[in-house]
Amino acid sequence: MIRHHALVRAMILTAVCLSATGLPAQSAPVQPSATAPATTYTLTVQLAGNATGTVTSSPAGISCPSTCSAKFNSGTSVKLTATAAKGDYFAGWSGACKVIGPCTLTMNANKSATATFNVNQTVKVLNHIIFMAQENRGLDHYFGALRSYWKNNGFADRSFDGLPQFNPTSGLAPLYGPPPLNPGCDPGFPPPSDCTEDSASPQITSYKLITQCIENPSPSWNESHVDWDLNNPYSATATLDGFVWTNAHDARAIVPPYNDTNGIRSMGYYDDTDLNYYYYMASQFSTSDRWFSPVMSRTAPNREYLIAATSQGDVYPIGTDSGDQSLLTATTIFQKLQNAGITWKIYINTNNTPCSNNETPQCLLTLSYVQNFSWGQTIPTNYPNNLATMTQFFADVQNGTLPQVAQIEPASGAGLDEHGSDSDQYPINIQLGAQYVASIINALMTSVSWKDSAFILTYDEFGGLYDHVPPQPAVSPDGIKPKDLLTGDICTTATGPDCDFTYTGYRLPLIVVSPYAQKHHVSHTIMDTTAILKFIENRFGLTALTKRDAAQKSMNEFFSFNFPPWMTPPTPPAQSTSGACYLNQLP
Repeated sequence: MIRHHALVRAMILTAVCLSATGLPAQSAPVQPSATAPATTYTLTVQLAGNATGTVTSSPAGISCPSTCSAKFNSGTSVKLTATAAKGDYFAGWSGACKVIGPCTLTMNANKSATATFNVNQTVKVLNHIIFMAQENRGLDHYFGALRSYWKNNGFADRSFDGLPQFNPTSGLAPLYGPPPLNPGCDPGFPPPSDCTEDSASPQITSYKLITQCIENPSPSWNESHVDWDLNNPYSATATLDGFVWTNAHDARAIVPPYNDTNGIRSMGYYDDTDLNYYYYMASQFSTSDRWFSPVMSRTAPNREYLIAATSQGDVYPIGTDSGDQSLLTATTIFQKLQNAGITWKIYINTNNTPCSNNETPQCLLTLSYVQNFSWGQTIPTNYPNNLATMTQFFADVQNGTLPQVAQIEPASGAGLDEHGSDSDQYPINIQLGAQYVASIINALMTSVSWKDSAFILTYDEFGGLYDHVPPQPAVSPDGIKPKDLLTGDICTTATGPDCDFTYTGYRLPLIVVSPYAQKHHVSHTIMDTTAILKFIENRFGLTALTKRDAAQKSMNEFFSFNFPPWMTPPTPPAQSTSGACYLNQLP
C-alpha cells in the first residue's frame, strides 16, 4: 500500500508541472527542433597581368573589379566568365581554376581564382624574320602524301588538298580519289621523234619515286602554259594534262637526251620515308595547301618577285634575249628595309663556288638574285656587311645577333638546293638538300634567337612537276605585260587569261617554323610567295612594293601570338640520307 501511494503522488506532481506551462496536462505538444542554418563558402577572384578585364559569375555575386568576393551556399555550381578589355586578351586562370575559357567551380570550400589579362600580342613579338626558298619542287610532288603520314603517326586529320589517293574515304574533305594521270607518249614514235600523244598513248599515273635524284623537268614559260592545257594553253579552264608531254619533249631535245625521254618523272611523288624531316616539321608547325609561286615561269622571275614583288615584265632570266637586257629598277625589300633603318642580311653558301676562297661582298653578290636589280649592285660598296656567308649565319644565330630580316639563298653550288639534276653526270639528291635545311632550322630552334624568330621555308617554283591544282588569278604588280617572250612562244600570237602577270604559278610546299607558329595548322588561303613581303611590311610598318604584295592576305593566320605553342621547340628526327640516287631509270 505504501508503494501505491508513492506512485499516485508522483503522477500528481507530474500533472502539476505540466499545467504550469499553461497547457492542459493531457494534451501538451512536442516542440519541433530549429532548422540548422545553410553552410556558405566564400569565392574570391583576383585580377592579374599587364592589362585589364572583368570577371562575372553565374549565379550573380561576383562582378570584379568592383565586387571580387561573394558567399555561395555549399554545393552551388558557380560559373566564372572573364572578359578582356578592348585591345587586351584573357591569358587564363590560376588558383582554383586551371583553364583558359569560362571556369565552373563547385562550392564545397572557400576558394580563390586568379584571372590574368595581358596586352594583346601582335606580329611585333617577332624580332627576326628569316625566309629561304629552295629550288623547283611542287606541293603534290613533295607533300601530297601528308594525310597518310598523319594517319600513320598519330596526328589529327586536317583538311589538306594533297594527292587524292591519300585522302580518307570519310571525314574531312577532300576525300579519297583515284591517283591522277596524264597522257603519255605513243610508243610508236620513239626518240628522236617528238613525243606524240594520241589514242595509242598510255596513261601515266601518279606514282611513288624511289630515286632521290631526278632529271630536271622544266617549269619555263612555254612548259608551264602547256601544263595548264596540253591542247589549248589559252583555255580559260585548266585541264592540267600537259606535264608528261612537256618533260618528254624537253628530254628528247637535250643533247645528249635524258634517260627519261617519256616524261614519266613528272608524275612522281615522295613521301615521309624520303622526306621525314619535312613531313614532321610540316605536321608539327604550320603549312598550306594554297601557296603558289608568283609567275607561270622559271626560277629567275619568281625569285625577282620573291624580293621585289615584280619582274618588271621579264619571264626569262636577264640577258636571255633583247627584251630583258637591263637590270631591274624596281625597289627590293632590302632597299626598303635599309631606308627604314631595319637591319637585314642576305646569307650565302659559298661551298663549291668561285667565292669559296674569295668571300668578298663583290663575289657574294654574284651568288644572290639581288644582283638582278640596279640597287643590288650598290650593296658591296654601300652595305658590304649585309652580304654574309652561312658561317656568319650560324654565328649570328648562336650569338643572338641575327638581323631583323634575313634571306638565305639556296646552296646551289654545293648541290644542296633540291633542284632537279641538270646533268646526268651531277645528280642532285633531295635528301642531302633537306638535311642541309634541317641543319639551319635546328640551329635556330636550339639557340637564344629562337624565342622571337620566324623561319619561312618554301620553294621558288614548282619545277615542272605534276600538281592537281591550277594557278590562280592574281593582281598584276605594275601593269607591265611580258616583254621578253621569244619568237614562237605561247602568248606571242594569241592570248588567254594566263598570258599576263595576272595569274600565279603552281603550288609550292611551305613550312612556317616559329615559337608562335600554330600547331598542326593548314592554311587554305590563296597566297603566293610575295605574301612573305607583305608579312615583313606589316611587321615593320612598311608600305607595299607593288600591287601584287599589297593584294596578298596576311600570314598572321599561321601564328598564335597570344599563346605561343612552341616556346620549347619539338625535337625533329634526323633527315634520312639513305635513299637511292640514280638517273638512268625510274622509279
